[in-house]
Amino acid sequence: MPDPQGYGHRSLPLSRRFTYGVGHVLNDLCASMWFSYLLVYFHKVVNFSNVLAGQLLMVGQVSDALCTPFVGYESDRTSSGCGYGRRKIWHLVGSVCVACSFPFIFNLCITCSNSPDWAQFIYYAPFVVIFQFGWASTQISHLALIPDLVSSPSQRVELNAIRYGFTVLANVTVYAIAWLLLGLEHRSNHHDLSPADADEFRDLAFIVVGIGLLFSFIFHMGTKEPLRPSRADSIIEEQPTIQEDEESEPILKKKKRRRKMTWKCWLKEGQFYQVAVLYMCTRLMVNMTQVYMPLYLTDTLKLDKEYIATIPLVTYLSGFLSSFAMKAVNKFMGRKMTFFLGVLCVLFACDWMWVKDIGLQVYGAAVLLGIGGSTVLVTSLSMTADLIGENLESGAFVYGAMSFTDKLSNGLAVTLVQTLHPCSDVNNAICTPDPCDPVSSVCCSQCEAYYQQVMVYVPGCVGILALLTLATMIHKPIGIKTEVTEREMDNSADHPPVEYGATDSVENSEPCGDVDSTDVPHITCDT
Repeated sequence: MPDPQGYGHRSLPLSRRFTYGVGHVLNDLCASMWFSYLLVYFHKVVNFSNVLAGQLLMVGQVSDALCTPFVGYESDRTSSGCGYGRRKIWHLVGSVCVACSFPFIFNLCITCSNSPDWAQFIYYAPFVVIFQFGWASTQISHLALIPDLVSSPSQRVELNAIRYGFTVLANVTVYAIAWLLLGLEHRSNHHDLSPADADEFRDLAFIVVGIGLLFSFIFHMGTKEPLRPSRADSIIEEQPTIQEDEESEPILKKKKRRRKMTWKCWLKEGQFYQVAVLYMCTRLMVNMTQVYMPLYLTDTLKLDKEYIATIPLVTYLSGFLSSFAMKAVNKFMGRKMTFFLGVLCVLFACDWMWVKDIGLQVYGAAVLLGIGGSTVLVTSLSMTADLIGENLESGAFVYGAMSFTDKLSNGLAVTLVQTLHPCSDVNNAICTPDPCDPVSSVCCSQCEAYYQQVMVYVPGCVGILALLTLATMIHKPIGIKTEVTEREMDNSADHPPVEYGATDSVENSEPCGDVDSTDVPHITCDT
């Protein structure tokens, strides 16, 4: 049941922070397998071509991109979720969809494993779409709970850090189990991935779904969602201003009046797009290195298959350890400088991987990737929470829009990389002058260098784009000012706003938020 606490100062005890933090573990476990092993599984185990494997991932990313704004918008519109909480009810629906669809993705096509590739593609695509809808529902509802649960900026950073800490633990769990299944399997004499490893991936999928469901149960039992004011409430809300002193203790200031923000209001804010670009760049840096690390290890560095578990394990362990310092670093250095240092770590890792025949020095690059990825991810999520501020009525839409840019950009990037692969065409005509060897795990000399270039240029260029975007935000604090002054109240009473391009009367115009005209004048984001 929702927690009937007020919507002034909001904080959580330690136990509630823990139960909130585990609410995304099912998503994290499945996402770790999705990004780390989907391409390598469908290319080397199911024997899809490079392009077909990339197109399947693209189907998932586009589905997720389309679902996230829809889920965010509908989550904001949901009143109370049948008394269970508007965020938690969407989280529950998403968890069920993920658990029911994900095991089919990492399992050979039932009764059709020998069918043509296009037939198997049609078989897998519906499960991918259902999985991505569930994943989006769980992710957006879980993120939107942060500003609902706590009001202090430092506590929001702490919740994001706890959330990311469990994300790292989930990834570590996946890689540790994969290492046990792939690296310590004595009955297997082959060192490269092949169709003989299908059972290991199937078992891994069932194990992570089982673990994830356990943590989802803990989240739903331990997290109490606060009650929200009725949608019929006025557009202006009386809210106390919360300020932190030097020891992060909340100080209650005088009450201020605030206008509500709807999705139309957000689309008119320049800072909304700046934060969206930063979040998109963050996800591209983290996800693209996660997707192509296994192929870089097996095809470029020619390491044994167990390294596709141990190297990512080191990456996420280093990220997990660095996440403990995120709250202190953000408070001491600020969001923007912390994000800047995180991007620098990623760029240094890319420079290290440019070294030819790096060998086991890749462990050092993996540590830098873990620290940098953890830093930029936690900080970008905290920036998003700062952007939302007290505009909780549309928080899920903001997270949905951020995730839309993330999913679509990742899908397009993977599709482009797979299409430009030297052996991307069916007849291997592109792979010249060396013909591709279908028996070897490495097609040709061009393929060996290709994944190294992907690991260097893609996150490197994205990191530079993130720094350029960050430079445009230096002189302005993050957050949308929605406090209403008495002068604005007087002006709005004399000049009620009309929607852009409207030719009807004022009473037919749609304000930015719910309006109770009997109590207050019409205050919108256009005023």
